[in-house]
Formats: sequence, C-alpha cells, structure tokens
Amino acid sequence: MKALLAAACAAMLAAQAQGQTMVDYANATDKALAGVFEAREQDWRNGAVSYQVLVDRFAPPADRAAKRSLYPPPKVLRNWDELPKAGAYLKDAKVWSHEVDFWGGDLPSLKSRLDYVQQLGVDVLYLNPIHLAYTNHKYDALDYQQVSPEYGTRDDVKQLAAELHRRGMKLVLDGVFNHMGRKAPVFQQAEADVKSPYRDWFVFGPQYAGGARGWANVENLPELNLENPKVREYIYGGRDSVVRSWLRDGIDGWRLDVAYDIGFAFLAELTQAAHAEKPGSLVVGEIANYPAQWYPSVDGVLQFTLRQILLGTAAGRIEAASASRMITRMIVDAGIENMLKSWVYLDNHDTERLATVLPDEPARRLAQVLQFTLPGAPNLYYGTELDMAGGADPAMRAPMRWDLVRDDHPPLAFNRQLLAMHRQQRALRVGNYRTAEATRLIAFERYTDRVADSVIVLVNPAASPVTETVLLTDSKLMDGGRLIDLLGPAEQPPIRVWSSLLHVTLPAHGFRVLKPDLAPPGGYTHYKRVQ
Repeated sequence: MKALLAAACAAMLAAQAQGQTMVDYANATDKALAGVFEAREQDWRNGAVSYQVLVDRFAPPADRAAKRSLYPPPKVLRNWDELPKAGAYLKDAKVWSHEVDFWGGDLPSLKSRLDYVQQLGVDVLYLNPIHLAYTNHKYDALDYQQVSPEYGTRDDVKQLAAELHRRGMKLVLDGVFNHMGRKAPVFQQAEADVKSPYRDWFVFGPQYAGGARGWANVENLPELNLENPKVREYIYGGRDSVVRSWLRDGIDGWRLDVAYDIGFAFLAELTQAAHAEKPGSLVVGEIANYPAQWYPSVDGVLQFTLRQILLGTAAGRIEAASASRMITRMIVDAGIENMLKSWVYLDNHDTERLATVLPDEPARRLAQVLQFTLPGAPNLYYGTELDMAGGADPAMRAPMRWDLVRDDHPPLAFNRQLLAMHRQQRALRVGNYRTAEATRLIAFERYTDRVADSVIVLVNPAASPVTETVLLTDSKLMDGGRLIDLLGPAEQPPIRVWSSLLHVTLPAHGFRVLKPDLAPPGGYTHYKRVQ
C-alpha cells in the first residue's frame, strides 16, 4: 500500500513539473496501479475463502461399527447426535476425558461431502491436525509423517488433495510444530534416557510440571527445542522434512499452531523452506499479537485483533468511529498485501461459536458482512454457515448438523450470498482499502484501478437507527451516479452520490454493500468517459 501511494505521489509531482494537466495526472495515477490487481489475482492466497473442518466431527463414517476397534479405552466412540460435554481429568493418560471422545468422521467421509463445500463457494479446505496423535483434537502429535488411523492414511490425503485440485480448490493442513504429545515415542525415549539422541529435542528440568517444559504448562504437550538444529531439520529444513514432504504430496500450505511461540526467526526459516519446496504455497500463523511485524516471517496471520474489533463492534462495546480507526491503523501498519493473505475469522475450534457469542441475529449478520468485505481471506468454521451454536470447549466442537443443510434454511442462504458476493466482486478479493468520512457509521471503500469494481460498505453497529452524511473520496464516482445494493432485495431503490456525498439512514445493526451502476436504465450513463 505504501509503495502504491508513493508511486501515485511521484506521478503527480512529475505531472506538475512538466506542466501536465490534471487529466494527465489522473491517467498517471491509474498507470501506477496498472498490473497490481492482475498480479494479485494470479496469487490464489489473496482473498481466498477457507473452510475449516475437524475431520472427526464433519461427516459421519460410512461404517461406524467397523471403526470401533480404533478407539480402545479410555477412548469412546459417540453417536453422531450426541453433543460434546466437559469430562474428568484422566491422571494416567494426562488428558481430559472429553479429549478422547470421538465421533468417527474420517477422510473418506469428508471427501464424500466435497460437493457441499464446493457449492458454498469455498476456495480452500483447511483441516485441523490429522497427523498421528492420541487425542481427538490431534494437537499432541506422536508422528507428523503418519495420519491417525481413525482418519485414514497418507494416501487418503493425497487423493483428497488431488480431488480438491480437480475442483479448482486448495488444501491446507494444520502444522503443530511448537510441541508434540507426551506419548510420542521420541519424547518417551528422551524422557527415559539422558543419553538418548532425542534428549535435546525437548527441555527437561525439575521446575516443569511432569519434568519437561510443556506448552502453556500443559503436561501432555512437551515443547520441541527448536533451538536444536536437528529439530528444525526434521520439521522443515531437510528435503524429507515434515513441511516439505507433505507439500510434495499435494497439500498447498500450512496453518501453524501457536505460531507466535515459534518466534520470528524460525517462522521465517519455515516459510522460506515451504516456498522453496512449493512456490506460492501458503504459510499462515496463529498469531494473536498485533500483526504488523510478523511479515514476512509468515505470509498471513489469523486475524485475532480484527476478530476482537468486529465482535466488540457488533456487540456494541466499540463505537463505530473507534472501530474504523483501529481497522485502518492495522491495515496501514500491516500492509494491504499481507492483509489480503491473512485469515479473517469470527469463530473456530478454540472459541465459542459465533451464534453463541452474538445471539442477536442482526448483530451477527453485521459482523459477517464485515468479515467478507474487509481486506483479507475469510475463514469459515464448519457449521457457522448454519448458525450452529456452541459454548466453551468442548461444546464448540459438536458434530456437523447436516439436518440443517436445506435450501430454505435462512442462515445458510445468507452465507451463500456472502460467499457468492465475495467471489464475484474483484475489489473484495484483491482490492485496496480506504475509509469514507463518517462518525456513527463504519464506512469504507474497496477499490481497484477500475471504477466498475468499487464496493462501498456502510455499517451501523448501533442498537438504534442512524442517519448520516458520508463523504466518499473516490474521484471516479460520478455525481448523480446510482449505487445498487449487493445484499439488498432486487426491488430496493438505488441511492445516488451527490457531490461525493451519500445521505443515508441505516436501521439498528443495518448495512449496505453498494456498487456503482455503470449501465442504469434508460441507456444514459455518466460513466461513458470515466472508467
């Protein structure tokens, strides 16, 4: 974004120095942007909608009875209509009982539901960990190179990747490289023998619970000693490393668990290794910190900060003007190129579900509109498109509600509309961002070098109607030009821009997503010489 602004300023100064007209300057400004958006469109990571799936909970297995032997006690295979409930701590296993409750979903059953995922309008399928692990969440890896037998095999992953590619989609896996599971053979060897070659793969000491440093002091999650070059070689450095070998098998990227704990330097090495193995692959980090300085150590981040702003705004805790300033500051600091690759999410496997966090439906829809219109790559948690509810762990990880997948289910229809809009509107996928001048509304524009692409977003987060005059700072928006609402009913009358101003009234938690109408009824258009 800074580079684009610098180019535009240089063009203006050059035009002035040569005595050129403002028409020449306008053309020079457009030339500074020429090719930028085409290049972004060639990079699948920009603005890509990802759909997050817990394999165990997404689609019931074809033969549940045949799988029972894969869940020996204390593991339990639940019925699909049972809901997850918090359990008791199992001292011998050093896990909670709800961590070993399973529902039987696997890679073949997931593959059988790809039509549904594709028809949503999704670009990327993102899977929570599938590597060999003891628990249902799989964040306690035993072996990164194997797939947990409850889910299938590595060949199943290759076939899934191939099928997604055939459909024009991508596959991203969850990489849990900060820690392993206590039951991992390499950890057990290291724990039992101080002379083990794996001893320095972990950090041992009497000050740690269980004798080894565990992530967030969780005894079942011993942290890897990434300062050891052999560990880094195993994870991402070598040709047959975990990161590189899975990319060769067909996956398209990694979402890195607790990436902020891995740190800038090691993340940068991992990202470089992934790009060397598969140019254009995605590395997105679970980084809850302010995102600005984490690039280029990763390609994108999970937008924790933006999520809090959106939820706080929709719930009435953050006023519109403050939210707008926060969002704009973050985009400027992080850079638009990095923001476009970062995942914008409202809920996931670690949070209460959106329908529970925002039980008021209009507030929930407002948050979703912002999720799909602000710069970034929207990330949708399975079932959120159905308004599935779910509280704190483990309630937010309930099995997918396939009984709600109906064309007449309003939440699904609205989410399909959002995904279709995001896919169809070039500016929402790869466009720049600028704020409009407003106080009580959140108002901004996504734009490219073509006025036909522009999308103007107006949002009222207040619990009462707001009437406001908004200044749009786009010189190509023609006076008297019609704006049509991309999410409104077809019979809704358009509104017009007068001298770059919009006078609008939005209901409580209302929104308008507007686009210039370059071919209005009657055949006459103000845009005949302005493109």
